[in-house]
Amino acid sequence: MPGGRLSQQERQQIALGLADSLPYAEIARRLGRPTSTVTREVMRNGGPTAYRADLAHRATERRAHRRRPASSRGAESAPHSAGRDAEAVAEYEEALTTVLMASGLPKMTARVLTCLFTVDAGSLTASQLAQRLQVSPASISKAIAFLEGQSLVRRERDEGRRDRYVVDDELFYQATIAGARSNDQLVETARRGVAILGPGTPAAHRLESIARFLDFISESILRAAEQAREVLHTTPGTAAADATRPGPGHG
Repeated sequence: MPGGRLSQQERQQIALGLADSLPYAEIARRLGRPTSTVTREVMRNGGPTAYRADLAHRATERRAHRRRPASSRGAESAPHSAGRDAEAVAEYEEALTTVLMASGLPKMTARVLTCLFTVDAGSLTASQLAQRLQVSPASISKAIAFLEGQSLVRRERDEGRRDRYVVDDELFYQATIAGARSNDQLVETARRGVAILGPGTPAAHRLESIARFLDFISESILRAAEQAREVLHTTPGTAAADATRPGPGHG
């Protein structure tokens, strides 16, 4: 059944597909499953190069066994429920974590960011994160340090003088700017190499091409970020109204 759990036979088919270097979409098509199901299955069980069907099946059974007592923790899950389908929310959180991991984030960092994205308040303390994710405070601290370094979370003090970790719309703008600026040092170093290796040499030409490419990319990202910044502060209803409003010269 497309919406049910993967069977051991399906996991073996995924392993065979990976061995044949098939894309996730093709493996999913052969199984009659959504591509996101296959992607999530592979990423949470070692990735495309280390996936093993038998180990993945046993790991899933262990996770299912650990989740059973969690349903009795009503107070812990209350902030997420708010009339929502708890199973659908958990499924979505797994999918988002998988996508964040595929974009390059470590697993724990992706789980923390997912937790902050999906809680309505958009902020949690370290102890709340540790409790929700059932991990040690040290794991949370390491993940938060990484996210702060990427400008993806902001630290605030609440009324009890506890640190709260916050995600909001403006952080996406800041993270984009920080990412573009991170190229500056590489551009500068590449151009220093041109002078050292000698203009006109193949190595110098290669470095200059890299510098020009990254320069162009950074400037384009910065311009686009400034132009798109207002999108972060526009409600969907307002954006739709603006899109349908006639422009100058239209009756």
